[in-house]
Amino acid sequence: MAPPDRYPHPSLESELHRPWPRPNRKWIMKQVWKDLLFLHVEVDLDTLTSQLPPGLEVDTYDGKAWLGLVPFDMQGVTLRGCPAPPAFCDFPELNIRTYVKRDGKPGVWFFSLDVPKVHAVWGARTFFHLPYFKAKMSVDREENWIHYRHQHTDRSLDIRYRGGKDVEAPDGSFAKWATERYCLYCQSPKGRIYRGEIHHAPWPLQRAEVDLVNESMFTPFPTGATHPDLLFSKELHVVVYPLEPLLEPQRPPSD
Repeated sequence: MAPPDRYPHPSLESELHRPWPRPNRKWIMKQVWKDLLFLHVEVDLDTLTSQLPPGLEVDTYDGKAWLGLVPFDMQGVTLRGCPAPPAFCDFPELNIRTYVKRDGKPGVWFFSLDVPKVHAVWGARTFFHLPYFKAKMSVDREENWIHYRHQHTDRSLDIRYRGGKDVEAPDGSFAKWATERYCLYCQSPKGRIYRGEIHHAPWPLQRAEVDLVNESMFTPFPTGATHPDLLFSKELHVVVYPLEPLLEPQRPPSD
């Protein structure tokens, strides 16, 4: 019998919802995601494909490709067994993402992840090969509204949102397709593709109400309509596993 985990985590109480088994190794980092918004816009499939590295395939829904805008609060971001002082480990994040698959595992590909903490940028770029950037960011709460402001050199966001009625996310729904993903994909500076597994309980989702004041996050992409499923989640506890290097895709032999 395996010894009990010295660092139990609430997310590990639920595993049956996963599309594949949880990694058979120790998680290395934990974090809590709070007041999270999912806003998606349609994007040209060919353009999106051209911006992905070889070996990753765009994952579509109803034959369409999607970009997600996801603002939220990161809290308690720390390594396994380490303390999490709020001044160092709590901060807002805003990411632009799309959906990809590799070897039958659907996951997330990030085009940008913005935070106001320089140490978080350094750590994520160094150890997780993720395109983090330092940005000016603030989050204010007005009753049950979240007012989120963001400014980076070439992109900005000013948005208010809040959660509403609970949302069911049955198999085949856009809500489940866009949220229930248990890995990310990234590329090292040398071009190697990695998969990073995560684990959490099923998403507790609500319908989101959104008041978009200003947005230039999607400017580099030819985008279309916003998906009607605007989703909100109040809180989710997450553990992160070490990156796994993937084999290079096989190229057909030359004549």
